[in-house]
Order: sequence, then structure tokens, then C-alpha cells
Amino acid sequence: MDLQTDITYLKGIGPQRAQLLQKELGIATVGDLLEHFPTSFLDRSQVYKIADLRGAEMPMIQIRGRFIAASMQGEGAKTRLVTMFTDGTGVIEVVWFRNAASIRKSLNPDITYVLFGKPTYYNNHWQLVHPELDTEASAEKRIGLRGVYPLTEGLRNRGVTSRRLHEWMLTALDSKINIPETLPAEIVRTNGLISRADALRAIHRPANMVEAERARHRLKFEELFYLQLNIIRYGRNRKSALKGHVFSKIGHFFNTFYAQFLPFELTGAQKRVIREIRSDMNTGRQMNRLLQGDVGSGKTLVALLTMLIAIDNGTQTCLMAPTEILATQHFESISQMAGVLGLNIKLLTGSTPKRQRDEIHAQLLDGSLNILIGTHAVIEDNVRFARLGYVVIDEQHRFGVAQRARLWQKAELAPHVLVMTATPIPRTLAMTVYGDLDVSIIDELPPGRKPVTTVLRYDTQRQQIYNALHRQLLAGRQAYIVYPLIDENPKLELRDLQTGFDNITHLFSDFKVAMVHGRMKPADKERQMQLFVSGQARILVATTVIEVGVNVPNASVMIIENAERFGLSQLHQLRGRVGRGADQSYCILMSRPELGRDSRHRLQVMTSTTDGFILAEEDMKLRGPGDIEGTAQSGLHIDLKIASLVSDTPILEQARAAAERLLDADPRLDSYPTLRLTLSRLFDRTMDWARIS
Repeated sequence: MDLQTDITYLKGIGPQRAQLLQKELGIATVGDLLEHFPTSFLDRSQVYKIADLRGAEMPMIQIRGRFIAASMQGEGAKTRLVTMFTDGTGVIEVVWFRNAASIRKSLNPDITYVLFGKPTYYNNHWQLVHPELDTEASAEKRIGLRGVYPLTEGLRNRGVTSRRLHEWMLTALDSKINIPETLPAEIVRTNGLISRADALRAIHRPANMVEAERARHRLKFEELFYLQLNIIRYGRNRKSALKGHVFSKIGHFFNTFYAQFLPFELTGAQKRVIREIRSDMNTGRQMNRLLQGDVGSGKTLVALLTMLIAIDNGTQTCLMAPTEILATQHFESISQMAGVLGLNIKLLTGSTPKRQRDEIHAQLLDGSLNILIGTHAVIEDNVRFARLGYVVIDEQHRFGVAQRARLWQKAELAPHVLVMTATPIPRTLAMTVYGDLDVSIIDELPPGRKPVTTVLRYDTQRQQIYNALHRQLLAGRQAYIVYPLIDENPKLELRDLQTGFDNITHLFSDFKVAMVHGRMKPADKERQMQLFVSGQARILVATTVIEVGVNVPNASVMIIENAERFGLSQLHQLRGRVGRGADQSYCILMSRPELGRDSRHRLQVMTSTTDGFILAEEDMKLRGPGDIEGTAQSGLHIDLKIASLVSDTPILEQARAAAERLLDADPRLDSYPTLRLTLSRLFDRTMDWARIS
């Protein structure tokens, strides 16, 4: 028997169960079965005495004794078997609700049994419900550690238990199965790993927890090693294969802007990132760089300066943003900063009139348009460039892969691509989702920016919050108030925007209040936004549509209603709407006092730091990598069988370093046919993650 053997032929499974395992868990071969790993282990090495049961919370226990009474109780679907079991030191009630009649027939008062289950204290006595039941002889085979395996409801309904899965694992391992090594000998040796065969045997039949942990470490390393090897190999292949523009010149536009019109002194982080981008632009290979920078860190200025390098080298540039609000903001900001250079800068969105569109199309084709800023409209088929050399994509996770590719295809020679995000990505996730990319991080705020003061307040403190808001408004400041819902929902005890708008308009009648939400027509939304941006409206009542792309330096207060309903990443994005000027700004998280443990912890983390990367790491711990914003749109489906991007950072870094060393020594993996075969089996059907643009 080998790993490719159909599980139909494994003793105890057969055609029907094989079909069930394929449908529920994707297990078709013996290899698939052995790669269905336990999530934890039960220890059946100790036998408890009934007299020793104490306390409110007991672990899974094993007891040895005899049944002294048994009776069927209840009627119809509520029929149950209630028995009394003794080990000589005490008596415990044992109950079965499923298969009660057949279990009743099988019990023999003259036989010693071993029960294994979790005891509960019920009606002043100890009780076991649906324990595992073995005769003393068969229990001997189950002494020691046993894995607890992930199951589905479909498997449980068909009588497939974790114990049954474990038995099939042992059957496979006992059949003298051939388990070949999948890692090169030097990788196994230098990283202190056990063999794959030993790992698979130990993970399903460990002698002790030390052996189980060594097996887990080996299997996690292997999983992460192949993941990183694939990502790094694709990235290196792309860099060597895709030629790009050579921007060797730092000319008139860059030098003039830098010397005369820079709005503020660049931070050290901004200078470092610009040097990294300049270096990429001069290699003759396409740049594919991810720029991470917290809200307000100055990414737009970096984008403009590097666009000027592209223009100095005779090419056109394009900046694409996911919303009309954000695209308009970029257009106004870049026009204000770079308009003095005499550059031709245009905005193209879905609402651009036809006459202006025709003018933009003509200027793109004759090369006179230097910078095009827009939304999805810039990737329409009729938008053509004379010589597109540099593309900036803001908040790229909001675009689909196919959309980004359409922009990339608008040039004969691949344009350099800079992807910007204000959504901090946890380090382990970045190494996996964007592991093949060059990553730049702006980790400093521009001078004069003060950290936003964040506080958690409850509904009982609402009046003092409104008093503080009133003082800020009297001082000439502006404020956002964000609601989780547009309309009232009787099923949810949440504050809604419509009621909130009426209430705020009444309470702050001396000030104009604007309102925006996702169901408004674009023109109405834009009109309301402009009232706030211009300062005519002093309060903006909104849903999370203002999460990205609203820049009002005079706004100093952000109130988030029902803050417990938002994730850390979203709260951080909302907080980033204030603190953009020189004044001290405040973010008030409003919540009801009765909070669950996770919600309270999340809000306390928000008040303790303004570092987006710390919050991103915490968010991933709370929600898991699959739920982090952007991973689904990136084209990566993270489906790890045993490793965790949350808790296995050291192993991930160890595996990545090993993969890099191997590729440094043998870029094509010519000396490792087994490695290439395994890579092909694992990843040939997945998309090329390397190309983000």
C-alpha cells in the first residue's frame, strides 16, 4: 500500500464511507487521510476514581468498573438509556440518547468496562453523557494519547466519530505503508526536523506530547516551506522575465518640486521609500512594490514624487482609486501640489461628462496628458495611453485581480507598479499574501501630527460627550459621527443613521449637519460631502462610506456609535479621518456597557495604541487570517492543514529562510526533482500570486 491508494480499499472504510469522506473532507487517498491532522490530543493513560471527582470543571476522564443498573426512560424521540456505573469507590450516572436500545442490549453486568468522557455535575450527582465504551480488553489498545480530529455535521450524522477516524489512521500506518521523504536531506538536517514518515506516525500515534510536538513542528515547517518556496520562486521568475522602463534620469519636474514646492519636510521613512522606488525604476525590470503606510503617513506625496520621476523620463502616469470620493481627493491634492509645475493632470470617473472624456482620450493618445487620476473608468477599453510608464493603485484590495490586469495591459512595455494601502497587513500575512513582492513601509507620521486620543465611553456618558463635542464646534472644529446602520432595525439593538441625524440636527441646531450613506445617489452623496469638506457643514453623520478617502484637516472629533460592532481594522481606518491637521484630535468609541469578552478586549486594544501594525496583528489573532480585509481579493485562499499564520510566526520565518537559501543555490531546482514534483502537485492549479497588477 502507498499514499496514492484509494481509501475504499482500507479496512473498515469501503465504498460508501469512502464516498462520504470524499464529499465531506476531500479525502480520496490514504495520503489524504494521513494528512487530516488532529487539532488536539486526549490522554487515556490515566484511570480516575469516581470518589476523586471534584470541582465545577473536570477534564475528559477514564474510569474502570461495572454497570449495576440500567433502564429505558422517556418515550418516542425522547427515549434515553439511564444507567448506574460503579468502580467500587462511588457511583456515577451514565446516559445515552442516541442508539439507546442497541447499547442497552449490549451491556453485560458481569463484564468490566472502561468509560471515557467528560463528567458534569447535574442535579447533585456526577453524570457522563455518551461516553466512549470499551471492554477492559479492547481498552488496553487505546491507552496513551489519541488525536481529536476535525469533523463535519455530515460525518457525525453518519456515525463517523473522531475515534473512528483515529482507528483508520492506525490501520493505514500498520499496513507497512511506504511514506517517502518530501524535503531535501540538508533541509531536514539543518532545521533539526524528523523525517516525514516519523512525523506522520507520531502525529497520529504519539508516545507522549514531546513526540507529538516534534511531529507537529515538522509538518508545519513542511507546509509553510512549500508555500514560501512557491511564492518566492514565482516572484524571482517574474523579476527576471518582465522587462520594465529604465528611469535613470532625475530631471526638471522632480528637482523643481523637491527644491521649491515640497509642502513639508519629508520624514526619514518617506525618503527611504523613495530611494527604494528609484532603485527599482533603474533596473530594467518591472517594479512591483507594495507600499504600506498608516493613515496620514504621507503616501500620496511619495506617489507624486515618484510619478514626477516617470514624467521626467518621458512617460505618462496613472493613479487608480476605488471610489470617486477618493479619486477626487487625490486629484485635488496632487493638482494643488503639482499644478505649479505646469503639468497636465486630469480626473476620469464614471460621472465625467462626455466632452471632457473625449478631451482626456485625445490627450492620452497624443502624449500631452501627464497624470491621469481616476476610478474604474481608467481601465475601460477605450482608454489608451501613448506611453504609460508608471501606475499607482491605491487601496488595491478593493479591486479585483482581473480589473488590475486590464490596467497593466495598457502598455507594450510593462509599467512600473506601486500598490498603496493604508490597511496595515500583519507581518506573517504579508509574507504569505504578498511574499513575492518588494515591500516598503512608511512607519513615521509627518512632523506636526499629534497622535489621536482614543477613549471608550458608554451610553450613560453620552451627555458629557456631547458637551465636549459642542466645545470643539465652538472652537471652529468639525466632527464625524458614524453609525453601523442606515435605518432602524427592530431585531438589532443598534443606533441607526436616520434617527441619529434627526437627533444630532436637533441637539446641535446652531450648526449645519450633513449626511452620507451608501444608498444615496452619487451626486447627492458628493453634494453632502462637499458641504462638509468646504466647512459649511460642521458635522458629518455617516456610515462607513467615509472609512477611506475623506481628508478634512479641520475635523478633530470622530464619534463611532456601537463601536463594538466594528473590527479593529475598520475602527482604525475610521479613526484615520481625524488627526490630519495640527490640532489635537479625538476618537470616541461609544458602546453599551454589557460587552462580550472579545468585544471589550478589541475596544481596549483600540484605546491603547495608534499603531496600525500592532492593531493588524491583534485583529488577525481575534479573527484569523481568512477574515482579514484584502486576502480574498488578493487571489490567495489560505487553506493550511496544520500550520497557523497567527501562532507559527517563528516556523514561518524559519521555513522562508530555508526556501530562500535553496533558491539562491539552485534557482530552477534542477537538483531536486522530488521537490519540483511536490510543488507541482500542490500549486499547479492555483493562480500566479506574483502578479498583483
